Amino acid sequence: MNLHDLRPAPNSRRGNKRLGQGPGSGTGKTSGKGNKGHKARTGGGVRPGFEGGQMPLTRRTPKRGFNNARFAVKYQIVNLVSLEEKFESGQEITPDTLLKAGLIRGTDLPVKVLAKGDLHKALTVKAAAFSKGADEKIKAAGGKAEVI
Repeated sequence: MNLHDLRPAPNSRRGNKRLGQGPGSGTGKTSGKGNKGHKARTGGGVRPGFEGGQMPLTRRTPKRGFNNARFAVKYQIVNLVSLEEKFESGQEITPDTLLKAGLIRGTDLPVKVLAKGDLHKALTVKAAAFSKGADEKIKAAGGKAEVI
């Protein structure tokens, strides 16, 4: 068998619906669009979210109060267990070294260190934020946690 011998399985592909081909075709005259009306016109049809003149759901739902989503700081998370695996004792860890180690995606977002796992190496960690537990564990291992 060669590439030019490949064909779809018999009857697995249906041809295009040929509209406006006379009254015997079943889709002649109005081409399956019925008589007149908005949906029969060129470019006709309603926009997404239109509910036939009923007050749309997006306008019915209440929109009150404050939402912090726009102002919340988004951090890249690094756990102590990852630092334990990737770095040697006495090493200084910055966002650049974390990026090279593949622990963060980029240096555009701030880094926060969390306390998941144990740390037995004295590391100097420089990050934008530390959880309380991570700060304690880093200091207990003889390292330093510096906020940048």
